[in-house]
Amino acid sequence: MFSKTADQTPAPPRAPAGATSNTRSVLGADLKITGDIRSSGSVELLGEVEGTIQAQSLIIGGDGLMSGDISADTVEIKGRLSGQIASQSLTLRAAAQVTGNVAYSTLVIESGAQIEGRFTRNKD
Repeated sequence: MFSKTADQTPAPPRAPAGATSNTRSVLGADLKITGDIRSSGSVELLGEVEGTIQAQSLIIGGDGLMSGDISADTVEIKGRLSGQIASQSLTLRAAAQVTGNVAYSTLVIESGAQIEGRFTRNKD
C-alpha cells in the first residue's frame, strides 16, 4: 500500500581541481595552528598561525597573529604579521603591525599602521 521511494536528489557538482571557489574559512580566536594552510577560497585569521598560508584571499583580524609566509591574491592585515608576503593587492589597516618583506602590485597603507621591512612592487 505504501512504499518508500529512494531519494532522487542529485549530488552537487564538484569544482575541477585547481579551480578557485567562493568558500570562506574562519580560523577562530581560540585556535593556534603550527603548519601550512592551503585554500582555494578566502581565509580569515582571528587566532594564531605559525607556518605558511596560501589562499585566494587572506584577512588577518585585529587580534590575529601570523608568523610565517603568505601567498594570496588579496591580503588585508588588521593584526600582526612577522614574515614574507607575496600578494597582488595588499591593504594594511591602521592597527596593522608588519615586520618582513612584501611583494605587491597595489598597496594601501592606513595612517597608524606600523611597518618594517622591504617593499617591492611586482612588475606588470
